[in-house]
Amino acid sequence: QKEMSGLEFVQGLVDGSLPLNTIAQTLGYDVTEAVNGRVVVTAVPNGSHLNPSGTVHGGLAATLLDSCMGLAIRSTLEKGISQTTLEFKISLVRALTPETGLVRAEGSVIFRGRRISTAEGRLTDTEGRILAHGTTTCLIFEY
Repeated sequence: QKEMSGLEFVQGLVDGSLPLNTIAQTLGYDVTEAVNGRVVVTAVPNGSHLNPSGTVHGGLAATLLDSCMGLAIRSTLEKGISQTTLEFKISLVRALTPETGLVRAEGSVIFRGRRISTAEGRLTDTEGRILAHGTTTCLIFEY
C-alpha cells in the first residue's frame, strides 16, 4: 500500500487485484467504483444483518458510509500518505430490511486539506431513495 497512490489502492479494491478488508468480507460489501474523490460501496442486506427488532442494524449503514467516505478521501492521497476517521455522523432516514435489495453508498470529498479532509456520503436503494446520509472528518498522515 505504501508503494501506490490512494487512487491506485482503491482501484485495486474495485478490480479485485487487492483483497477487501475483513470487515467488508464479514458484512458482505464490495467496493465497486473509484475515481479521484468519489468511491461507491455496495451491499445486499440479508438476515445476518438484523437487529433484535427484525430490521437491518444501523451499523451496516454506518459501516458502508464510513467506508465510502473514507475511501473517497483515500483516493486523493499520494504514495506514502494515509488517512483515518476522526469522527463521522450519519442520519438513518429509512429502515433497511433484507427485502430492500442492493444498496449503494457513494462517498464524495468535500474538502481536502493537508492534515484534515471531509467527505459526505449517501446510501440509496435501487430506486435512488435515500436510506441514510452522513459526513466524516479524517486525519491525513504519513505512514
